[in-house]
Amino acid sequence: MRTLPILGLAMSLCVGTAYADADLQKRMDDPNQWAIQTGDYQNQRYSELDQINKDNVKDLQVDWTFSTGVLRGHEGSPLVIDNVMYVHTPFPNIVYALDLKDDGKIIWKYEPKQDPNVIPVMCCDTVNRGVAYADGKIILHQADTNVVALDAKTGEVVWSVTNGDPSKGETNTATVLPVKDKVLVGISGGEFGVRGSVTAYSLKDGSQVWRAYSMGPDSDMLVDPEKTTHLGKPVGKDSSLATWEGDQWKIGGGTTWGWYSYDPESNLVYYGTGNPSTWNPAQRPGDNRWSMTIMARDLDTGMARWFYQMTPHDEWDYDGINEMILTDQEFNGEQRKLLTHFDRNGFGYTLDRLTGELLVAEKFDPAVNWATHVEMDKNSDQYGRPQVVAEYSTEHNGEDVNSTGICPAALGSKDQQPASFSPKTGLFYVPTNHVCMDYEPFRVAYTAGQPYVGATLAMYPAADSHGGMGNFIAWDNEKGEIKWSIPERFSVWSGALATAGDVVFYGTLEGYLKAVDANTGEELYSFKTPSGIIGNVMTYTVDGKQYVGVLSGIGGWAGIGLAAGLTNPNEGLGAVGGYAALSDYTALGGQLTVFALPN
Repeated sequence: MRTLPILGLAMSLCVGTAYADADLQKRMDDPNQWAIQTGDYQNQRYSELDQINKDNVKDLQVDWTFSTGVLRGHEGSPLVIDNVMYVHTPFPNIVYALDLKDDGKIIWKYEPKQDPNVIPVMCCDTVNRGVAYADGKIILHQADTNVVALDAKTGEVVWSVTNGDPSKGETNTATVLPVKDKVLVGISGGEFGVRGSVTAYSLKDGSQVWRAYSMGPDSDMLVDPEKTTHLGKPVGKDSSLATWEGDQWKIGGGTTWGWYSYDPESNLVYYGTGNPSTWNPAQRPGDNRWSMTIMARDLDTGMARWFYQMTPHDEWDYDGINEMILTDQEFNGEQRKLLTHFDRNGFGYTLDRLTGELLVAEKFDPAVNWATHVEMDKNSDQYGRPQVVAEYSTEHNGEDVNSTGICPAALGSKDQQPASFSPKTGLFYVPTNHVCMDYEPFRVAYTAGQPYVGATLAMYPAADSHGGMGNFIAWDNEKGEIKWSIPERFSVWSGALATAGDVVFYGTLEGYLKAVDANTGEELYSFKTPSGIIGNVMTYTVDGKQYVGVLSGIGGWAGIGLAAGLTNPNEGLGAVGGYAALSDYTALGGQLTVFALPN
């Protein structure tokens, strides 16, 4: 008798969960809305809208603008749900709801009261990569690590949970991924000796469902040593602990401040882990697993399915957090379920997303020199490992080495700025950095809440470059080769958008929104917004009219000098000197610019 109410409750919960998941999926499938930061669960950042196309995009005009009132780096993009636009800002992480049917009228504004002491603990500017939507809620992960669910109609707080401790260096710069009845949340702070993790919270009430650490004992990492694989082989018992000296793993980095993707068919979620701590490799001998790793986990339990470590024993800060783009494509004559990843280390990877099999690993910037190649011979004991060039190593036999001319710089051949994929062309469109560095490691002691870097950097354009610091490229993930490349004066720090109109959009650090032909790369349109663009381009419709929107507001790692008023070339982990010329082309701002074709 007593089982009936329990069964009824269980059924109602299942129905509620299914509804929440189906509702978000329906909105992602509707090109008239922009329901998730990545465009869809596959991270393709592709829109089926084609009203704006390669033939008429030259006629784009600014339709309307909105000032955010904040003057630091503006990453991420707005969301559009049912003719309401949700706009976010950097710290203090204000959220606006704007009525797109009433001249952008502010419906509500949420401004959290955060301790400003979190600002100096945030690496590389006070950015935030946007809010998420699910189950009638807007979910914001604040800089102070509080995850807040707001009623999408009123802005009222539905629930709030604290994910980390800023006094230890744990902060947040990323968005979250809502999927099924959960919200997946990462953590920032690798430069402060944080141990990275991903946490699944209940979408309903914010209660914790599971947490998986990036390194440590198998029980902490949610690893089954016989079922979790690396390059097709079981990882074995305590695979992480065996690659760290002593308890260094407890302050080992591997933070999870990037993007997440999800495959509903396999129920796997994919993401990457960041740099090991400290940046001085001589202080942490071993492969430092599982930093710098692509991880595939079961969404419901968090249990790891497979890992692939791209940069074992990182010596250059080549975080592995960049987006995983999921596609179903023909590969070598066979239909495969693929994962494509453009890593900070300069290699573009293609893997089988179900098994973790490594299929392609090629340089997506010809300037990359720290490694000759990734070993692809499965019979070699070096299989899957980059072959490091000794000249560009930053430690030798456990001793610090000052190295010069390392390409790419620590900010990578691509940082978190997301690429896009067009199923029409089969190409990936990738914003890149064409930047090199000098690297001087030094010994550093750990103190909770204090920087734990241990390196001084200088950055500059690649010596063989056209004089610019960036390129926007089209990439073939089967052949592992660049199809075309557009040089830019500065790194391209904006997320790309591909559309069914055969147009690809991206922004530049000077502030230009650009549109190029998806097949040839020919520039079709350019407009300079009030500040440098490090936001991600998005698109939507209102009353049948297509709009393209992008946040401008210089900042982020590349623009930290302008954003924080820094002048010492070595500040900003070397970026201040590398991007000193930015001040000649743009200034601080915080604005949303929306474009449309004339009526």
